[in-house]
Amino acid sequence: MKFYFPDSQDQVSPTYDFTNDEYSPYRVRQRDDLYAHQAVKPAPYDGILVSKAIVDGSAKGAGKYSAPQRERLYRLGVREFFRLPNTMRSLGDCGAFNYIDEERPPYSVEQVLDFYLGCKFNSGISIDHVIFGYDPEDENVEPAWVKRREISLELAEEFITAVQARNTKTLNEDNKLEPVGAAQGWSPASYADSVARLQKMGYKRIALGGMVPLKTHEIVACLEKIAKVRADGVGFHLLGITRVDSMEEFAKYHVSSFDSTSAFRQAFMDERNNYHTANGAYTAIRVPQVDGNPTLKRLILAGVVSQSAAIKAERECLRLLRKYDERDATAEEVMEALRAYQALLGDDKKLKQVDRCEPTLVDRPWEHCPCDLCKEHKIEMVIFRGSERNKRRGFHNMTVLEAKMRKLSFT
Repeated sequence: MKFYFPDSQDQVSPTYDFTNDEYSPYRVRQRDDLYAHQAVKPAPYDGILVSKAIVDGSAKGAGKYSAPQRERLYRLGVREFFRLPNTMRSLGDCGAFNYIDEERPPYSVEQVLDFYLGCKFNSGISIDHVIFGYDPEDENVEPAWVKRREISLELAEEFITAVQARNTKTLNEDNKLEPVGAAQGWSPASYADSVARLQKMGYKRIALGGMVPLKTHEIVACLEKIAKVRADGVGFHLLGITRVDSMEEFAKYHVSSFDSTSAFRQAFMDERNNYHTANGAYTAIRVPQVDGNPTLKRLILAGVVSQSAAIKAERECLRLLRKYDERDATAEEVMEALRAYQALLGDDKKLKQVDRCEPTLVDRPWEHCPCDLCKEHKIEMVIFRGSERNKRRGFHNMTVLEAKMRKLSFT
């Protein structure tokens, strides 16, 4: 089972100064900063997925790449741009969630193919249109669902024809693009029909889209129906699905790869489960930056919070956390400082969340983690504060996912 990590230009600076919370004056982001597969060993994923919408923009506006980054990606190609090892694969897609409100996808097949070939991807997914709805019995099918599925299939046929035409002109097998058909549906039967039609077009690898909102048993029901029409040699990719506990069952239905950002994003988006371990998760310890937290800055400017008092409380929390890491302070002392800081900010919700951090302090999970980042940064890994710490914790979470996947049996 292969795991692809969707790119959103998430990197960390190896020279970041955690004590003073500042970057090196000599840092050049694109040259010096590290991707997850460079920051930890073994690499926490088998490949990288890059969306055209992230790079080139979509109906919602500009992408997340600056003009120089975009030009560099097209000039160097995805492998050199991301410094991917030879063992790692690249997969391109259109980023359908970025144009969900449009009547039709905003890209043509030629535009998408130019993106895949221009960036030298190993594989590329056909243009699809996400269907937000699930009706297992096909009793209340909306016309919009039917139209979106037909659009996806029409574009898939155009896409594979165009890919095959381009590939015949390419003598080097390594430079040929693997076409991946996108299957959309609203029920087991509609997904199975999409797969059957994609197979007739010639696809040997099919990405199953629109399943993120589905419950696990609903995904399995779809996979069971799809298995009945699956042709020999056809493998499936689950778009946006992790669910490690169900991967062995998914693999029985010829799911060979998946992609997801959930483990990474939980590091800074989840209220509770920020720091993952083999047996569960802990709540990261929030220490807001006085000069970097927008809410806190507004309170200071409004005169609600004293800047000097906030800075003093912030520094005391960090000092005690580091002393605790060195076993020169108690958990009670740290908790008292954290509560005092949050009380100063006047956020009752965040104040209640402080108590969730106590098990994190008491259990010291960073001391038991084998990943390179936890060994190097220690307690800094469980401090919820700024992108450098939060992204590192996200990378750590992916090492936990990789280790769990490695222990699964896909026989």
